Amino acid sequence: MVASANPIHTVPTNIITGFLGVGKTTTILHLLKSKPSSERWAVLVNEFGEIGVDGGLMQAQHGEAQGVMVREVPGGCMCCAAGLPMQVALNQLLQTARPDRLLIEPTGLGHPKEVLQVLNSGFFHDALQIERVITLVDARQLADSRYTENEIFNQQIEVADVIVGNKMALYGPDDQAALQNYIRSTSVPAAKTVFTRNGELNASLLTGTSRWPGLTIDQTTGQNADHASHHQHPDTEQLTDTSLPACGYVTKINHTEGYHSIGWRFKHNMIFSSNQLHSFFTKLDAERAKAVVNTEKGVVGFNLAGGVLTEIMLFGTGQSCIEIIGASVDSTWEDQLLACLMPDCETAGLPR
Repeated sequence: MVASANPIHTVPTNIITGFLGVGKTTTILHLLKSKPSSERWAVLVNEFGEIGVDGGLMQAQHGEAQGVMVREVPGGCMCCAAGLPMQVALNQLLQTARPDRLLIEPTGLGHPKEVLQVLNSGFFHDALQIERVITLVDARQLADSRYTENEIFNQQIEVADVIVGNKMALYGPDDQAALQNYIRSTSVPAAKTVFTRNGELNASLLTGTSRWPGLTIDQTTGQNADHASHHQHPDTEQLTDTSLPACGYVTKINHTEGYHSIGWRFKHNMIFSSNQLHSFFTKLDAERAKAVVNTEKGVVGFNLAGGVLTEIMLFGTGQSCIEIIGASVDSTWEDQLLACLMPDCETAGLPR
């Protein structure tokens, strides 16, 4: 895809938001399958963790050859530092992809109203046409006060044009009604509500007018003045194999809103045992974990959410990326992961 000098104007744009582990990435992957073959779509992914996994996961399944371009903003809420990391990444993505549609996935710990303010200001005001804001919710979370008393969780519901009760196959008999009642008890004005499983969302829900063009934060929440001070600023360093430490991997840590993340990026020739990684993730006590890893069986994507681990075989090669999010960081996780490396890593002088 070659950048053009022609101005970019009113690109249909959707924000796909929701709390940690609700299935945002899975939903976007499903939506990309519905992309008209004649269109180019772009995806901007923001992750709380410093390493960045979701972008690689998407690119491994939908690449430029399929008319999809993905860009990542790791390391916290994309609206921090006056929105600069987001603006730079989004500018580059728009100029390079020149998309027919843009999907934005903010971190599950980001404030969506402040993301909307960035999109409604400056260059982006004319470049983007904000269409429906999609908020995914796992209705089972409503039984847990960690969610219902969380400002971000409730703000994600408040901004929604469409509320999606995802993972409905796992719901109990009262969960669907509980979500509908919760929505009625909030200030959400007539948001459309649908239920689905495995992120299988109809792409027609993307098209439609949003309530949010022209949003001004201090007219709605008044909380953006010191928001950036509550987030780590993204580390934009590109970690190639040659820039990684001699040990072959780097560790990155982040924390905000009562959650901690730890992530690792490993050289591409550090091969893991898929069975040992499966055992590691199965026993892991964490809110969320995801990985794209080179194993003896090929590239494998791991996704742990709500205590459920899924695995998928992927195409391509590259560095292995692993991210874990929880209330705290276990100091033994790194040693456990290093123990999952295949024995022949020793022959390359790399740790095992």
